[in-house]
Amino acid sequence: MRVAFVGKGGSGKTTLSALFARQLARSGAPVVAIDGDINQHLAEALSLGRDEPFTAPPLSDNLREIKDYLRGSNPRIASGQSMVKTTPPGRGSKLLRPLGDDEIHTRHVQSVGGVPLMATGTFEERDLGVACYHSKLGAVELYLNHLVDGPGEYIVVDMTAGADAFASGLFTRFDMTFLVAEPTRKGVSVYQQYRDHAHEFGIPIAVIGNKVTGEDDLLYLKEHVGDDLLAYCQHSPWVRSLEQGRLQGDLEPHNQHTLAQLRTAVDERTKDWAAFQKHAVEFHLRNAAAWANQATGIDLAEQVDPDFKHGPAALEAHT
Repeated sequence: MRVAFVGKGGSGKTTLSALFARQLARSGAPVVAIDGDINQHLAEALSLGRDEPFTAPPLSDNLREIKDYLRGSNPRIASGQSMVKTTPPGRGSKLLRPLGDDEIHTRHVQSVGGVPLMATGTFEERDLGVACYHSKLGAVELYLNHLVDGPGEYIVVDMTAGADAFASGLFTRFDMTFLVAEPTRKGVSVYQQYRDHAHEFGIPIAVIGNKVTGEDDLLYLKEHVGDDLLAYCQHSPWVRSLEQGRLQGDLEPHNQHTLAQLRTAVDERTKDWAAFQKHAVEFHLRNAAAWANQATGIDLAEQVDPDFKHGPAALEAHT
């Protein structure tokens, strides 16, 4: 199952992404964490203050090689260079398994805090004026488009802050989106943006209240979020001690219970491969018409394989 953590900057989404991914890994579940935020802090959060520098190359540094690999022998794609971030797989494309024996996982995954981690890459000074961060996220979108994850396998993505994920079809690549919201007006405003977009495409979204200090905070979230409020985290002295570099004790029992609630919600989801592929094709055609046909000089609608059915059956047919 693919899980996205979203929310405004400072909401605690990176911390919750790390805690959730660590919980999954410690239980023995196969998990891949991906840092998709413009501010790359997931490795630091996963390491729990230990000196574990993340040195694996970011996905965005090898986008051309990733495209060439994923293209495989797909006859509808003339070259890796003609692929864009929304290009869906078809017959002949290379499909991925979480932590599979392929060049993408081999090159880009590093264990941090016991969690296999990949990073999108930072937005650097040389990118100013010539690129946007969504171009770097293209590597994540291609990865998720070509991934076949099975029951009990988890991909946990710490997404960009705010509603930026809706600038592409990336938000449709997840089975569950957890929106981390503080009990403030700014905290719930991002939820309102996500709710409207997500409901349009049938994308499940659940709100995780964070930094809740009392009944008034909880009532505020319930008033503004309603039934989308799945669970909440109380203000955590343990997290604060971690952020101050003096980690003490364990995460509070209530907050541990909240993490268990998140996993239950994810496990109760049913994977819908048909909807997944439908959304992939829809957003690819949108991008093609809006800008990609002109940018590449070709009709990218030709990349869509109408007879391709995504999922485990496709993986078996391509191996």
